[in-house]
Amino acid sequence: MKRRDLIKKIGFAAGTVALSNVAMASPVASDQKKRRVLKVAHITDVHIRPEYNAMARFKKCLEMIKKDKVDLILNGGDSIYAADYDNIKKDRVLELWSCWKKSVELVKDIPMYSVLGNHDMWWQGKGDELFGKPGVLKMLGLKNSYYSFDKNDWHFIMLDSNHPQTPGMLDEEQWNWFVQDVKSNADKAILIMSHYPLLSCTGIVDNKPDFIGPFKVSGSYNHLDIMKFIEVFNKNKNIKVCLSGHIHLLDKVWYNDVNFLCNGAVSGFWWEPGDDNKSSYKQTVPGYSIINLYNDGSFDDEYIKYEA
Repeated sequence: MKRRDLIKKIGFAAGTVALSNVAMASPVASDQKKRRVLKVAHITDVHIRPEYNAMARFKKCLEMIKKDKVDLILNGGDSIYAADYDNIKKDRVLELWSCWKKSVELVKDIPMYSVLGNHDMWWQGKGDELFGKPGVLKMLGLKNSYYSFDKNDWHFIMLDSNHPQTPGMLDEEQWNWFVQDVKSNADKAILIMSHYPLLSCTGIVDNKPDFIGPFKVSGSYNHLDIMKFIEVFNKNKNIKVCLSGHIHLLDKVWYNDVNFLCNGAVSGFWWEPGDDNKSSYKQTVPGYSIINLYNDGSFDDEYIKYEA
């Protein structure tokens, strides 16, 4: 039996249909051949907490990521367990963030880039340094809730899906920044990460087995402003991958040459006994993704189960 199970998902880049034309042309120089330029780990929905032996289990996940020798870690939000509930006090918020910081110390030598999840914010301590988004930014060491960066000819855009009135969309200021950021990086392949999925089929399958449609898909499952995103994607074919989490279900949507990867949760069923009497949420087991990014804008990825 293998040490871990791999569920392999192959990424398809726009333009691969042109390979036959390349083969007929003069030989490609060796330094122009397809090569991996980045190896990325995507973790999401860790929901770290002191209960259910969650810290030790998360550290097992991080140990495996270390062995994968990744160049960076993308953290898709909901890093801690439910700071947003009405009954949560500051002591509990501090306890949860302490669990997070002690755990990720294990990968302190690997750059980590995070976005905010809906459960990360503490809304009961107005005026406190840990209140709301500023409190999460402080705990994660971020300057802003949305930002971008470059790495090895790839451009990464980290979005904040937590709209104050309608979760699952960007406010006007962030949207204008996003459009300009895309325009300014037309020469690079782009990967976008959000907490809420931009586009996903999980809004259909995350129902009871006997449910009969029609299906109503909320902003939790698909960004409410997805049509605006699609218009931007149509005009910018260098956008290749959109990562997300939030649903704790694993799916992949390929639409108009863009790959939308909604990955499963590190915490599975929030670390509790799940639908398989272990820790699965529906059919998705706890895991993380390894994503290989290439110099031609293509990618491939694997969803890795870290618990036997």
